[in-house]
Amino acid sequence: QIDEIEALSSIYGEEWCVVDEDEKIYCIKISDCLDQPKWTLCLQVILPPGYPTAEPPIYQLNAPWLQGQEYTELANSLEEIYVQNLGESILYLWVEKIREVLIEKAQSSGPEPDVKKNSEEVDEDDGEDFLLEYEPIQEDSIKTLNYMTSESQEDEELPPIHHGNPITDRRSTFQAHLAPVVTTRQVKRVLEKLYENKKIASATHNIYAYRIYCEDKQTFLQDCEDDGETAAGGRLLHLMQILNVHNVLVVVSRWYGGILLGPDRFKHINNCARNILVE
Repeated sequence: QIDEIEALSSIYGEEWCVVDEDEKIYCIKISDCLDQPKWTLCLQVILPPGYPTAEPPIYQLNAPWLQGQEYTELANSLEEIYVQNLGESILYLWVEKIREVLIEKAQSSGPEPDVKKNSEEVDEDDGEDFLLEYEPIQEDSIKTLNYMTSESQEDEELPPIHHGNPITDRRSTFQAHLAPVVTTRQVKRVLEKLYENKKIASATHNIYAYRIYCEDKQTFLQDCEDDGETAAGGRLLHLMQILNVHNVLVVVSRWYGGILLGPDRFKHINNCARNILVE
C-alpha cells in the first residue's frame, strides 16, 4: 500500500490528496484535460487492511452531474477492473478509467454539466428510501420463472435450504440463503419456500442468482434478480462465476435500517454470499 500511495502521489501531484493517513483515506480530483477541464469528478478511497491481496478499496464517486445510470455504469467498470486484477494494486487503473470516461463525455456533443445543481455528495443509493413504499415484487420474479419451467416437473422435490450468518451495519442487516439446484423448477420452489417466511418476504430487497450446469449441452443456465437494488444481482452472479460454482441458488436478503450505506452494501451482499458458499 505504501509503495502504491507514493507512486500515485508522484504521478498525480496536487490532484492526489491525503484525507486521513491513519485511516488510509485518500482523494483524487480527476478531469478530462489539464487546461480548462469541462468534466471533473472526485474519487475518494479507503484502503482496508486486506487491500490489495484480499479486499477491494472502499470507494465513493462524487460529482454533481453523476447519478443514476451513469453512476451504475462507471461503478460496474471499476468492479470489473478489480475482478480482472484480483490481488493487484488497481488505483492507477481506476483513475485512468475514470479519466477515459470523462474524456469521452467531453468529446461527445453532450452539454456541459449544470453547475447550479446541488454539489453535495451524491450517493448511489437511489433505492434506499424504497422501504417507505415497499410492495413485495417477489411474485413477479416467480412468474418470470414460470415461463422457464415445465409442467411435468411439478412434483420436483424441494432442495435443502441453508441460511448464513447475518451481517449488520448501521442498522441494515444482510443474510444469505443457499440451496443446491439442478432445474429452474427447483429454483422456483426454493424461492416460493423462502417467501413463505414472513421475515424474508418483508425484506427491502431479496437479491438472487443461480447457475445450473447443463451436462448435455456443456453450457450454464444462469440468471439473476436485483429486486430493486440496481446491479446487485449481476454482481452476485459475477461472484458465482469467479468462484466457478455449479448447480446452486444464492439469495441475499437485505433489511434496510434507515441509514445510507453507499457502495458498502455491495460489499456486504458479496461477503454474505461468499461466506455461505464457502460453508
